[in-house]
Amino acid sequence: MFVPSDRPNDELVHAVVQILQQASEIIRQEYLNFCQGEKFHVQTKHDDSPVTQADLKANQFIEAALQELTPTLPLLSEENEHHERHAWSRCWLLDPLDGTKEFLHQRPEFTINLSQIENGKTSFSAIAIPAQQLIYIGYLDQHPYKYDAEQQQWYIYQIPETQTLEPIHVGLSHRSKQPEYQQFIDILQQQHAIETSQAGSAYKFCMMLEGKIDLYPRFHPTSEWDTSAGQGLLESIGGGLVSLSGEPFIYNQRRRLLNDGFIAFSQPAYQEIALNVLRLMTK
Repeated sequence: MFVPSDRPNDELVHAVVQILQQASEIIRQEYLNFCQGEKFHVQTKHDDSPVTQADLKANQFIEAALQELTPTLPLLSEENEHHERHAWSRCWLLDPLDGTKEFLHQRPEFTINLSQIENGKTSFSAIAIPAQQLIYIGYLDQHPYKYDAEQQQWYIYQIPETQTLEPIHVGLSHRSKQPEYQQFIDILQQQHAIETSQAGSAYKFCMMLEGKIDLYPRFHPTSEWDTSAGQGLLESIGGGLVSLSGEPFIYNQRRRLLNDGFIAFSQPAYQEIALNVLRLMTK
């Protein structure tokens, strides 16, 4: 849960919030234009995923802003080339519009994901929800902040005084059609009371920070820029994101940027529950 807070005394937090506010406004205007039927350019990338003019405009703005903020820190972005990335021990990791398909389906569940990677680990994370003018941001070793740009109000995460494990709120993607999802749900609900909800992109990580989702299984692929910021924010509140074998994801260390499946959880008890379900699925 988040409670009202004073403005944090941290230059990087404020600089990144300002960048993401402006990038969010770019995306919000693009989304409004698209929903109103104005001419809108959409391309298909080599992996058959869409990229829109909103992705590219936000990427261009954020890239330039980060270059000015941290000129020596390289940027690994979904929309840029990244041939030299293995030489970087530290870098920014960016998805300028996570949830392009949600955007195109006119579901305002898209985000901007930005994180700093140091030697494979996410040390600083931010997720913006342009449609709600909200930004979740913080360091790995501190509870995260939330900034409501419309109200100009800061909040800080506070562990709830009472935490109940059931019902378990399970978050699913709108396109969770693979049989593994139903198998996971079937086994889980044999042992626990559950409730399911669907949401797009990294928006689900924000719902986890707000206590609306406890467990988020993913059996279809993502990329590193889809998960890094969410993982960092979840780890900062005592949760996390792990592979289907239980290992936390690392970043910019592997040959490919594509992730396998994962389990995201808001507290350790849900990790154990999920991994037990996975073990039963393989029997």
